[in-house]
Amino acid sequence: MRKHRLVVLCFVLLVGLGLVSYAAAGAKSKAAASGSIAIALGNEPTTLDPLLQEDGNERWVTDSIYDTLMGRSPDGKTLYPKLAAAQPKLVNPTTWRFTLRPGIKFSDGEPMNADAVVATITKIIDPKYNSAQIEFVGTVKGARKVNDLTVDILTKGPDPILPSRMYWVRIIPPHPTVDLASHPIGTGPYLFKEWDRGNQIVLTANPDYWGTPKASIQTITYKFVPDEGAQLAGLVSGQYDLITHLLPDDTKRAPKAVVTNGNEHPMLILNAKPGKQLTANVKVRQALNYAVDKNALAQKLFLGYATPDQGQTLSPSWFGYNPSVKAYPYDPAKAKALLKAAGAVGKTINIDTEAGRWLNDKVMVEAVAQYWRAVGLKVNVRVHDFNTYLNKYLFNSKQRPDAVFVSTDNPLYDADRTVSAYYASTGTGASNSDKLIQKWIDQARTTTNVQKRLALYHQAVKRAHDQAIIVWLLNTKNVWGMSKRLSWQPRLDGFMFDNTMRLTG
Repeated sequence: MRKHRLVVLCFVLLVGLGLVSYAAAGAKSKAAASGSIAIALGNEPTTLDPLLQEDGNERWVTDSIYDTLMGRSPDGKTLYPKLAAAQPKLVNPTTWRFTLRPGIKFSDGEPMNADAVVATITKIIDPKYNSAQIEFVGTVKGARKVNDLTVDILTKGPDPILPSRMYWVRIIPPHPTVDLASHPIGTGPYLFKEWDRGNQIVLTANPDYWGTPKASIQTITYKFVPDEGAQLAGLVSGQYDLITHLLPDDTKRAPKAVVTNGNEHPMLILNAKPGKQLTANVKVRQALNYAVDKNALAQKLFLGYATPDQGQTLSPSWFGYNPSVKAYPYDPAKAKALLKAAGAVGKTINIDTEAGRWLNDKVMVEAVAQYWRAVGLKVNVRVHDFNTYLNKYLFNSKQRPDAVFVSTDNPLYDADRTVSAYYASTGTGASNSDKLIQKWIDQARTTTNVQKRLALYHQAVKRAHDQAIIVWLLNTKNVWGMSKRLSWQPRLDGFMFDNTMRLTG
C-alpha cells in the first residue's frame, strides 16, 4: 500500500512539474478543443483544391486544413520555418534546399515528406492544370527529392523571394485517394468534415495536429451569406460569430468590430489591348482615372477605413513601391476633354464585377459608374456569380471585358506577385499588350541586385500609370465583425487561421 501511495505521489509531483508522459499530455490537448462557432463568408468557395483558384473564400476555409513550408508573423515582418525544419539554403543560384520536419502526417495517414512537396510543386506549375495562382510561383520550374526529408525547389533563374513564395503554397498529399476539390486533406489544425453545397462547410479540430497552437474550438461552420445586411443581422442575433466584411457604417452596431491595416487594393482593370473597344485608347483610360474622386470613396464609402492608391496597386511597405508615382487627381473637366478628344463622348462601356467577396465591392463599382456617367459615358454594370466572374471575366485571357473589378492583396509583400498578375501582359488578370512592362517585370523577377531590381519595378509601375492600364482606387483596411464571445486578433495579410481563435464565454 505504501509503495502504491509513493507511486501516486511521484506521479502527482511530475504532473505539477510539467513532466507528465506524452500520452497524458496528448489526452489533455485532445480534450481542450470544445464549443463551436459560425463564420459568414460573402460567397461560397468555387473549390476546396488549395492550388487551383485565386479565391479568397476557398483560402479562408483551407487556411486551417493545410500547412505551408514557411510561415509569416501576423504583422508580416518575419518569415519562419513551418513544415520546413529550418530556413532554406541557397545551394546554387537556381536551387533552394528545404529540410522538412520529421513525423508529420496528412489526415489520411500519408507522410508529409519530400514526395509531398514534389507532388505539390509539380501540380501547381503544370500548364494543363492551369492554376490561377501561377504568379505566386512564376519562377519555379520544378522540385527534386534529395531524400525523404530533404527537397530542392528549382527556379528558372535566381529568385530572391522564393522563401516568401513558400508561405503561399499549401502542401498536399502525394497520393490522395479522394478529389481534393471537394474533400481537402492536409496537415493543419482542422479536418474537413462536410460540404453542404449552397449552405455550409464544416471543419472539426484535428486532435493529432503536430504544431501550435492547438485548436481551441472544436467545430467551425462556414455559412455562405452574400448580403452584407444579412451578415450583420446574423451577427447581432448570435447566429454568426464572425463576419469577414463589416460595413464601416455598421461598426457601432456590431457586438464587436476589429479594424486592422490591410493589403487589399480594389481596382478596375481596363482592356488596354489593341482593338475597337473604347478602352483601347489611352486618352479614354486616362479620362476614366481622372473622372473618379478617390478621396470621396475613401471618406464616404469607407468612413476613412481606406486611403487612395497612389497610381499603383502596391502598398508603400512592399518592395517595388514607387514613391514618385502619384494618384490621378479628381479632375472631371480634364476627363471630359480627353473623352471629347478621343471621340468617346456618349459611348458605352461595361463594368463586370461580382458582389459580396470584398468590402463594399458592388457599392464601390456603382459609385465609379456614376462618376463615369457624369463625364459623358453610358455605363453598364454587370454583376455575376463568383464562379462565372472568376472564370469568364477575370481570368479568361481570350475574352477581356472593357473593365473588370477586382480587389487584390499580396502576402509576399513584394511587387512581383502583383505586377506579374495584373501588369505583365502574360498575367492571368492582365489586359494589355505592353512589351516594355512585360520586359521589365521579367527582368526584375530574376535580378538579385536589390537596387537594379527596385529600379525595374519603378519603371514598370511608372509606365503602367502613364498608360493608365488600370483605374486605381483604394487601399482598404480589414473590418471584421465579431460576437462578444469570440477572441481573435486578425492578421495584416487577412489569412484566417482558426486555431488562433478561442471562445471566452
